[in-house]
Amino acid sequence: METIYLGIVVFLFILAVFDLVVGVSNDAVNFLNSAVGAKAASFKTVLFIAGIGVFIGAALSNGMMDIARHGIYQPEHFYFAEIMCILLAVMLTDVVLLDVFNTMGMPTSTTVSMVFELLGGTFALALFKVYDSDTLQLGDLINTDKALSVIMAIFVSVAIAFFFGMLVQWIARLVFTFNYKKNMKYSIALFGGIAATSIIYFMLIKGLKDSSFMTSDNKHWIQENTGMLIIYCFIFFTVLMQILHWLKVNIFKVVVLMGTFALAMAFAGNDLVNFIGVPLAGYSSYVDYTANGTAVGPDSFLMTSLLGPAKTPWYFLFGAGAIMVYSLCTSKKAQNVIKTSVDLSRQDEGEENFGSTPIARTMVRFSMSMANGIAKVLPESSKRWIETRFQKDEAIIADGAAFDLVRASVNLVMAGLLIALGTSLKLPLSTTYVTFMVAMGTSLADRAWGRDSAVYRITGVLSVIGGWFITAGAAFTICFFVAAIIHLGGTIAIVLLIALAIFILVRSQLMYNKRKAKEQRSETLKLLLQSTDQEEVFELLRKHTREELSNVLAFVEENFERTISSFIRENLRGLRRATGSVKFEKQLIKQMKRTGTLAMCRLNNNTVLEKGLYYYQGNDFASELIYSIGRLCEPCLEHIDNNFKPLDAIQKGEFTDITEDITNLLQICRHKLEINNYEGLDEEVRKANDLNGQLAQLKRQELQRIQEQGGSIKVSMVYLAIIQEAQNVVTYTINLMKVSRKFQTGE
Repeated sequence: METIYLGIVVFLFILAVFDLVVGVSNDAVNFLNSAVGAKAASFKTVLFIAGIGVFIGAALSNGMMDIARHGIYQPEHFYFAEIMCILLAVMLTDVVLLDVFNTMGMPTSTTVSMVFELLGGTFALALFKVYDSDTLQLGDLINTDKALSVIMAIFVSVAIAFFFGMLVQWIARLVFTFNYKKNMKYSIALFGGIAATSIIYFMLIKGLKDSSFMTSDNKHWIQENTGMLIIYCFIFFTVLMQILHWLKVNIFKVVVLMGTFALAMAFAGNDLVNFIGVPLAGYSSYVDYTANGTAVGPDSFLMTSLLGPAKTPWYFLFGAGAIMVYSLCTSKKAQNVIKTSVDLSRQDEGEENFGSTPIARTMVRFSMSMANGIAKVLPESSKRWIETRFQKDEAIIADGAAFDLVRASVNLVMAGLLIALGTSLKLPLSTTYVTFMVAMGTSLADRAWGRDSAVYRITGVLSVIGGWFITAGAAFTICFFVAAIIHLGGTIAIVLLIALAIFILVRSQLMYNKRKAKEQRSETLKLLLQSTDQEEVFELLRKHTREELSNVLAFVEENFERTISSFIRENLRGLRRATGSVKFEKQLIKQMKRTGTLAMCRLNNNTVLEKGLYYYQGNDFASELIYSIGRLCEPCLEHIDNNFKPLDAIQKGEFTDITEDITNLLQICRHKLEINNYEGLDEEVRKANDLNGQLAQLKRQELQRIQEQGGSIKVSMVYLAIIQEAQNVVTYTINLMKVSRKFQTGE
């Protein structure tokens, strides 16, 4: 029996390694997004500084999260076997859940996931114990106050972080403007002093308060002399920043890199240790059981020892720090999560990753009404002065950066201050919530959310916030069932669940790789929107257009064939899948048109006048193709869903043959687009005319059958609709190829 539990402890540590990797991937956004988004230094330099902070934070941490020992469950009422069941369920759930969020590129709170996993697993075991006991109640087994405090902290921290991020950034922009180099002769020293002092305060309060070298005397001295430390730090850093400014050092870069280091160190010391807290609790339980409990057995040995704190051996801390740094430097998923946060806060317009929702549209309308009301009250002179401070065309933004160094500095300083404040008030703030919402507040204050992008940005923010709450519910529910299955199924259940977790992780990685392969196509658009050379912009636009239109033809080819074959075989699932694909593709077409228009604005007037019409016509024909597939799916789905009569053998035979010819035409046209070779297009035009002639003949034959009352009227109606949309697909495809040839080659 001991061997089985030793195997579980070893597996917990293996899962801890994966947990550290996915945890860093998820939470790298907290301390990297400002420095990366503002290009404060090269990506490698930012990673190096953050890596040092992460390693120091992990090495100085006490390494043990008490919440994993006695924060949620009351260990004095649980036996060793039950504790191991809860901890294994937590780790299995945590690794899979965080990996899913990372794959989607959505930042979430590792603290919340851990707390609610512990709560879900404990609740499952508590129900079994209460059922079997006459004396125990749920209140004796579960500490619900911790979970409730975390939920309240979510609401409070989201609102406070967003508001103060917006307010402080607005004030900072009034002081420095977008052309900050003209307005920082002496104000920069004051700003640098405040920022550096805030960062040092944050490091003392949040980063080092639980460090292993921090004795009670040290903590007491810092607490007694906090005011004096702040004053001395402020004077020292103000003078230092002024001297550095005179030496032509960019103070904003110094502040951003200092803040990145401080956040990374505090994060590793206080949050990422969550991931080793659970396996270390399991290790501690196993050591206690082998030393004192083997005589009574795992089902009878109470884990009272978990009530006390534990000191973690240094090699666990150094190992965890090394894994964190390695993951930080190599994880592609970390960069994916950072991209979500940076994209939502970027200063300029570009490709939006989120759509529009009714809630977002309502919020935009309300905000516009409120802004108009405030504008009516403000004096004209004040409005004119404020406008002079928000001249975005004067913004000093590094090449390829999403925003400037002023905003990056405010992001880090405000996040650090709010987290330090929450820690001092013993509020369980999540660094993820605070850093993300501060970034959103500062981007709003900087007018990065214009009328053309606000609804998409708000949808993105709401999606991320919704993901946080989904995390809590999913963590609780999944861990509840996993713990219950392990408790009831024993060793067999453990083996099956481990196999399932491995399968999910592998599948998630394959899906991520597949998605990243698709996203490679957007690299052309990224280069296009960053380029300043008009000739290069035009060539990149041509390449991007070929990629997008090829994707459209591939979609039409796949879903045209799927719809017809599913309708003939009465495959309801296939029709529903095609209908769902059309809805998603319509959103992509809207995005394609929008980003294409942004790209066209970067061309010179002569090119736009000569080629612009062909470009927009190509987009219109691509849009019509998608809508034709939608109009094809709709009557077919309704017909099969209502169990109406199928096509007769003659109709099936007629249309099956012509479907093959249409898909063949689509394949040939797509290939010509991909290789940018339009030789022989006249032959495809002739084939298209022949196909339309054949479809017109089918339509006449069906009308004749209707006159002769030779079949079901419902079948005839849907068949005529199919023929009409097939004609549209052929016509729009050829028209698309004609205008594409003119846009790409000038013929």
